[in-house]
Amino acid sequence: MVDVNLPIYGHDPEPFTAEEEKIGTYIASLIEDKSTLQMGIGSIPNAALSKLTNHKDLGLHTEMFSDGVIDLIEKDIINCNYKGTLRGRVLATFLMGSKRLYDFVSDNPFIEMKESSMVNDTARIRKNPKMVAINSAIEVDLTGQVCADSIGPQMYSGVGGQMDFIRGASLSPGGKAIIALPSTTKKGVSRIVPFLKQGAGVVTTRAHIHYVITEYGIADLYGKTLRQRATELVKISHPNHQESIDREYYELFNKL
Repeated sequence: MVDVNLPIYGHDPEPFTAEEEKIGTYIASLIEDKSTLQMGIGSIPNAALSKLTNHKDLGLHTEMFSDGVIDLIEKDIINCNYKGTLRGRVLATFLMGSKRLYDFVSDNPFIEMKESSMVNDTARIRKNPKMVAINSAIEVDLTGQVCADSIGPQMYSGVGGQMDFIRGASLSPGGKAIIALPSTTKKGVSRIVPFLKQGAGVVTTRAHIHYVITEYGIADLYGKTLRQRATELVKISHPNHQESIDREYYELFNKL
């Protein structure tokens, strides 16, 4: 062990883009009062949190959280009064944000930090009524398969807690499993695709996903057939890509 006297690494919140703000608004429209939230990292979760100022009695059971939760806790919007696991406290494993966040968490009895083997336990997650898991992806195919860890066969990141929380939310009474992502990459490549790239991994299965959200709307996939799912997802893809995505998918379907 080595003694170190350096500031904790921080990451100040960045302004939302117009697309991220739209996505955040769509996410917030699906969140009911007394829901328990899990948020992934990045601007989209923070954009969603900024739209929850008129909600009541929310909970937080998440692998990580950032600055977006502070105002909601201080306004008693996130009070964890209706959670099924560790009621009355936030439950998390790690956090990343600004110095304000670290100061807020320090010696704060409302925040309970536990190991991931507990926090990410699907059996515990599903005990929260109206558990809402909000995560992102690299690409989503037209059947609802979600790749969040690789670009084709090349690893981009780990799977993180997405599998645990999407599964837990889909099993929770009134729960909602949400994947939210911009419709295209910064280079204009569609992230809603007919088929995942060869070698891509499926992090969230099409059997667990409920909603996919882009800046163009909400695709409700729960209980839908494959053809119905494709129709829903084409609607929320970027208009420049809708025709080609639709054609490529249905050309293969008609060959079967």
